Amino acid sequence: MSLSIGFIGLGNMGGPMAANLVKAGHQVKVFDLNQSVVNDLANKGAIAAIDAKHSASDVDVLISMLPASKHVKSLYLGETGLVHILAKSTLVIDCSTIDAASARDVGAELSEHGIDFVDAPVSGGVAGATAGTLTFIVGGGDEQFAKAQPVLADMGKNIFHAGDIGAGQVAKICNNMLLSILMAGTSEALQMGINNGLDPKVLSDIMTASSGRNWTLELYNPCPGVMDTTPASNDYKPGFMVDLMAKDLGLAMEAAQQSNSSTPMGSMAKNLYTMLQHQGAGSEDFSAIFKLFSKE
Repeated sequence: MSLSIGFIGLGNMGGPMAANLVKAGHQVKVFDLNQSVVNDLANKGAIAAIDAKHSASDVDVLISMLPASKHVKSLYLGETGLVHILAKSTLVIDCSTIDAASARDVGAELSEHGIDFVDAPVSGGVAGATAGTLTFIVGGGDEQFAKAQPVLADMGKNIFHAGDIGAGQVAKICNNMLLSILMAGTSEALQMGINNGLDPKVLSDIMTASSGRNWTLELYNPCPGVMDTTPASNDYKPGFMVDLMAKDLGLAMEAAQQSNSSTPMGSMAKNLYTMLQHQGAGSEDFSAIFKLFSKE
């Protein structure tokens, strides 16, 4: 079924996601502060909105994909927020990765105005956004999830209902904390093998067939030259940036503190990615953590 969809935030992830909605036959009104990406989507069949309010007006669904909590809250809440102009029939889907408390705040305010909301952070990176194979991790009520699912299916392959509003954010940061730990551990093990004279491709094959097997080793190998298609073999071009992983680890540490959770490995991963940022690698792919362990 063709829907009228507003889309705000056309960055590395949002742009391809909006493009896939256009491909699926929806009428998509797009807005971003970067006019060039708006124009690019318009050339692909989207409608260029003049501002965020125009993008959110008279649509069945509004999707936002923004950098941080403050941007999401500023967009929807306050005296100038979209909460005041959204139709009650509009379903709001926020795909940003933000803290769970902010997602709940936005959801509560929209609910008071009779507007449905789900938080639906994504996993899969730019490649997944482009291919339409993203994983969506959704927080919201059963009714709202059912309404969001067919829209998300036009942008992704796996759609999970994690729980109530905010649950999507919690599940996302748990996943990314684990991912960061696996990437650091894989990099450390591969470099130790290299330092002891092993071929990293052979070692990767051995560990992939053994108990050390994991996603980063098998599909996103951090060692240059092991897999031709990974960022590691392409000057660590992202992918998923170090800066974004560091941001998500910051959210994870906040959630750990609030819930009194013990996360020593997550804390170490956060320190390693902060160190990588300080070395000027913030815009590189998160697999560039391999370079921290290199002797070169």
